[in-house]
Amino acid sequence: MRVQRVYQEVDKELADDFTDLKLLDSLIEKYKGKKGSLIPLLQGAQSIYGYIPTAAFEKISEETGISLSDMYGVATFYAQFRLKPAGKHIIKVCHGTACHVQNADAITDAIKEALGVTDGETTPDRLFTLESVACLGCCSLAPVMMIGEETYGKLTGASAVKVIKDIKINDNKK
Repeated sequence: MRVQRVYQEVDKELADDFTDLKLLDSLIEKYKGKKGSLIPLLQGAQSIYGYIPTAAFEKISEETGISLSDMYGVATFYAQFRLKPAGKHIIKVCHGTACHVQNADAITDAIKEALGVTDGETTPDRLFTLESVACLGCCSLAPVMMIGEETYGKLTGASAVKVIKDIKINDNKK
């Protein structure tokens, strides 16, 4: 099964207003002029911001001479890169064969309804991002989802939504 990436529109001005480009200086200095630096630069930028803002692409291009088209080509080819802000908690619902057979669609549908987002979108409060993935490698727990580093298996739509509500409650206590 091929999972399609869906991008959520973000107001460029708003998103980049909060981007401190000085945070990129040491990263750029580390890789400037080195062959094969494009992917580490993109990974580093994403590590700093949680995604790769437009302003970061522009600064890296200006400082290193790597063309914007080359950077966007790599960033859109590899699924690891995000071009839009993601939520604090990324919900990955497995849609591999074992999970699909165990009705992973019901899990995704319940989460979509509970959060009011579609696949690939982030909630307005930027607390959750929902992603369908091809496989999480936990077939014996099907259907399964991961939130951060935590794996949840043998799910129903209701149990998946309960996990998310519990996370939201715990986040509000902090």
